[in-house]
Amino acid sequence: MRTLKYALLGLINRAPITGYDIMKEFESRVMANFWYAKHSQVYPELKRLTEEGLIEYKVVIQGEKLEKKLYSITEKGKEEFKNWLVLDEPIGSTPKDVFRLRTYFTDFMDAKDFERELEYQREEHQLKLNALTESMKAYNYECPKYGTPEFGDYSVLLCAIMRENFYIKWLNICMDNAKNSK
Repeated sequence: MRTLKYALLGLINRAPITGYDIMKEFESRVMANFWYAKHSQVYPELKRLTEEGLIEYKVVIQGEKLEKKLYSITEKGKEEFKNWLVLDEPIGSTPKDVFRLRTYFTDFMDAKDFERELEYQREEHQLKLNALTESMKAYNYECPKYGTPEFGDYSVLLCAIMRENFYIKWLNICMDNAKNSK
């Protein structure tokens, strides 16, 4: 399944958007926590969606000379996107995590090195959690109304905060277990 196809259809369904602004969305603090795409993936997929009749574009002038394509979704694209939204899908494969892979092989690692890595990971995840919590302030920690883009943003941001809290908790348990087993 071309999941990027549906990510793009969803973004374009919210409002007409340029390819540049699509890339900014993928880099945003909210979306970057659950999905990403490279420039080299997005533009060919936009071309395919146009060829399939799911989106269309008009050329707009920005500034004095800069031409940009402003994409909008067609009725066919809206229908396909809505059908995708309600599909029952199996859980995807577990995301790769290099640190968890290293943890799996701690029997080959010096305890001090492992504790140093645990501390480093804890600091990095705490920084990420702090940034996510700062983003959540935009919603005053209250769930926006269902059916708005803000509801989706809030929901995935909440999931990212919970994920980081859990990861930090797991790191703390690993640290305690490592220290107690000496």
